[in-house]
Amino acid sequence: MTWENARIDKAKEIIEMYPQKRSALGPLLYLAQDKDGYISDDSIVEISRLIGITEVQVQSVASFYSMYKQEPTGKYLLSVCKSISCEISNSSNVIQKVKEFTNLSNNETDDEGLFTYESVECIGACGGAPAIQVNYETVEGLTPEKAVDLCKWLKEEQPKVVVADELQLKFGGTKSFDWAIEDNTGSSSPVPGFQTYEMQEEI
Repeated sequence: MTWENARIDKAKEIIEMYPQKRSALGPLLYLAQDKDGYISDDSIVEISRLIGITEVQVQSVASFYSMYKQEPTGKYLLSVCKSISCEISNSSNVIQKVKEFTNLSNNETDDEGLFTYESVECIGACGGAPAIQVNYETVEGLTPEKAVDLCKWLKEEQPKVVVADELQLKFGGTKSFDWAIEDNTGSSSPVPGFQTYEMQEEI
């Protein structure tokens, strides 16, 4: 067994939510990524055992989708949108500033394990372009200058939990729409935060 007992218990709870064990593969991969910062070989073996499919089947899904990382990921995953709505709203300058600050190219992680940078396709914030996600928490209406401020803040403060509402208030601009419900829960690792799977924390 390569997972601690608490993670095994959480995995079993997730599996119980689905009519077939193999349907839990997606969230179990997030659970694995939350453990190591990427999908490790040990986690592939553990997931295979838990849901009764082959390691190759687990790996085929883990390697197909870009949100499942194959290499160790930094504490803060910076995902800058490069799709057309963001591009015509100056995302190229946001991208350049983030790359300059972190000294990273696409899909690279710094030596300190603090930042991983990636340029991504649409993140569903076209009305608030340009947009960036930090550990999948979205900030809309970001200027190049505010992108640098965001990176500086992350480096200096190193918050344990990253929350979209807080990031938007500190660094964002125009939003796609008003966020009607205040949300103080966020992500504590480079994995999307899921309330259903208790993978969110509150600031």
